[in-house]
Amino acid sequence: MAQKTKHLLHILTAQPVIPVVAVENAAEGVELARALAAGGLNAIEVTLRTPAAFDAIRAISSEVPETACGAGTILEPKQFDRAVNAGAKFIVSPGATVELLDAARSSDVPLLPGSATASELMAMLEEGYEILKFFPAEQIGGAAFLRSIAPVFPALRFCPTGGVSMSNVRDYLALPNVICVGGSWVAPKATVAAGDWAEITRLAREAVALGD
Repeated sequence: MAQKTKHLLHILTAQPVIPVVAVENAAEGVELARALAAGGLNAIEVTLRTPAAFDAIRAISSEVPETACGAGTILEPKQFDRAVNAGAKFIVSPGATVELLDAARSSDVPLLPGSATASELMAMLEEGYEILKFFPAEQIGGAAFLRSIAPVFPALRFCPTGGVSMSNVRDYLALPNVICVGGSWVAPKATVAAGDWAEITRLAREAVALGD
């Protein structure tokens, strides 16, 4: 677990924002990953919200090697295994089940499981997890919630996702228990659909600057 935590930390601490994206086909995923990387965002979470997700993860991992491509919205072990086989460098789940944790335990690819309540946080600590997804962040208490639990769970650090945008991202990044955020605003659907990769790169640079 320690080695997987170290690997996940290496990915998540390299940039203040992890783009959370859904793509319509593998080629779009490759172009998007290249545009984000050109702006300095070299890790990306491709969510399983479209049928093209696994193909996109495979293509990005193969054709954009400078990008650490993760798989998001993983809900069950079968999806975990498919994502790893496609080349995912990290796995993201909105929550955690016994079956999913078992799959993660037998894999070298790190899992970023979601937790949102005190009981879930305690359970994840017992499982050896120190880095968690906080989702949907804004709807379940936002930065105020994370600030309030920091003294109670000093070992935990979070990647808040859900409702995070340029209007509130600095509130999250200012917290000592937040290592990065997940956000979709760096790759708006309309911009991706239009193939405006220059605008995606501009948004990526803007996101990278948040870490300065």
